[in-house]
Amino acid sequence: MALDPIVLCLNKAGEPIAHRIAKQLGCRVHGRQDRVDSADAYFTNALDHTRDLFAAGVPVIGVCASGILIRAVAPLLNDKLTEPPVLSVSDVGAVVIPLLGGHRGANRLATQIAKMLNSKAAVTTAGDVAIGVALDEPPLGWRLANPEDAKGAMATMLNSGAPIIEGENIWDIDAGEGPVILKTGTAPVETGSHILSYHPQTFALGLGCARGCDVEEMWTLVQSTLQKAGLASEVISCVGSLDLKADEPAMIEVAARLGVPFRVFAADELEALTNRLANPSDIVFQEVGCHGVSEAAALALAGPDGTLAVAKTKTGNATCAIAQSKEPITEFTGRSRGNLSIIGIGPGQSSWRTPEASKLVADAEELVGYGLYIDLLGPLAHGKTRSDFPLGGEEDRCRYALEQAGKGKNVALICSGDAGIYAMGALVFELLDRGPEALGVSDAARRVEVVSTPGVSALQGAAARAGAPLGHDFCAISLSDLLTPREDILKRLKAAAEGDFVIAFYNPVSKRRRTLLAEARDILLAHRPADTPVMLASSLGRPEEYVRYRKLSELDVDEVDMLTVVLVGSSHSKLAHLGEGPRMYTPRGYARKIDGDLAAE
Repeated sequence: MALDPIVLCLNKAGEPIAHRIAKQLGCRVHGRQDRVDSADAYFTNALDHTRDLFAAGVPVIGVCASGILIRAVAPLLNDKLTEPPVLSVSDVGAVVIPLLGGHRGANRLATQIAKMLNSKAAVTTAGDVAIGVALDEPPLGWRLANPEDAKGAMATMLNSGAPIIEGENIWDIDAGEGPVILKTGTAPVETGSHILSYHPQTFALGLGCARGCDVEEMWTLVQSTLQKAGLASEVISCVGSLDLKADEPAMIEVAARLGVPFRVFAADELEALTNRLANPSDIVFQEVGCHGVSEAAALALAGPDGTLAVAKTKTGNATCAIAQSKEPITEFTGRSRGNLSIIGIGPGQSSWRTPEASKLVADAEELVGYGLYIDLLGPLAHGKTRSDFPLGGEEDRCRYALEQAGKGKNVALICSGDAGIYAMGALVFELLDRGPEALGVSDAARRVEVVSTPGVSALQGAAARAGAPLGHDFCAISLSDLLTPREDILKRLKAAAEGDFVIAFYNPVSKRRRTLLAEARDILLAHRPADTPVMLASSLGRPEEYVRYRKLSELDVDEVDMLTVVLVGSSHSKLAHLGEGPRMYTPRGYARKIDGDLAAE
């Protein structure tokens, strides 16, 4: 399990058990507001909150009826190999039921909780019940080379008896006469439907290269080095290098192909290992400040008792080395490359937030943003470091987020709507593009991984509430002249009016800026009818949401504030009064196509 579980408590009766489980597992309790006296965070709707956690990949332990959890996550079920564990525990702790995530540790977690509570784990997975293990879930620090064969092998074992065990018995089960063979060791072996091969991740791979090294050159070097050493690729627990190489595409790709973490070290950390290197180099020291990169990184990952299993090997542009630890490497030294997720959370309500956005928030160590936006995340933000910035502090906010990521942290920059639409996404990339010499960011910050995830934008939310006003060509124009010269805004207004676009106005007014919306109205009236429909949508997706429609000629600036999106139709847009109320839409032109087809007949 990549994330710590959350224990959900829905009533006072379950509080003692919820807190007992959380204390033993070192995790948090989320409680139903007004029904639970003590919790680390509170939620108002159990179904919505469970769904949020599940979508974010967070294991859920619900001290509640199983049906509540089932109803919550049912719409999201699609892949048993990636779904996080979901467990139900009775209020008195008598029964622990792993509902989902048997392939992700749910059965093991249920057994652990049951033992802790001196109760019963209702495990129903065939392999766990009959044999006591799940073959596709080896012990921590071990890796299965052919997980795709585990299901068939388990079925064969259930029908034909205990397996032959070659090597270490890592499952502590009784061996038999086959036909399934379970092999353990460091060497690559032939696998198949009746042969499962498990490898201890006791080796670390160190890499070095010239800037811009070709991915295939490095990958070929790594593969040939493993082959010559007689090592399966699954024995590699992690990949490491110098922090100056944190953004080196070849290294990142090698770690990704091996499916292991990529860790980096400062030059002085690697230099401290010089006396353990097989091939120290003064030339390397002059270039980067340490006498070796690949050997030192491998040794740093393998720990103080690690030894070089393969000294530095190289090609024209790449080097690699392999170090071995006495035990599987399950905790990693050094630091990660650093990650900044630019997240649009939509208008704030969880049902309009994408599962990917929730997952990135759950993964993050630190949340950065305008305080209100972070607050809208509710319990999902609890327990995380947060750095709140005021409105107007956008550049400081983005720079801080990048610099924190540059320290190796996983940082989430929280934005409302879509982060790439009038939000922080563009500013992040602008700072990266400027460089430190132009008030940009440090070199360390420029080496971080930056991920953007889409959110429901204000224009999308407004359009959905209206009907389909964006059914034909449209544009968005911000009426804020804080960052855009007024003359540029007027030029764009005139062009959009002449082009007969549906227009979404962002930042339509502020306390001191009240004239541009009125000017926009007058410019548009010169090019489209006075009764052109206009939608005013305030606080979209929030409890105080307020939607109303006006004619363009009747658009009143005093009815608009900074939380309002203004959608102005084109000359073709319609406001239809249907059974469910007013619906605004812009025809695509199908009526003309049908008329043309009929005429052709």
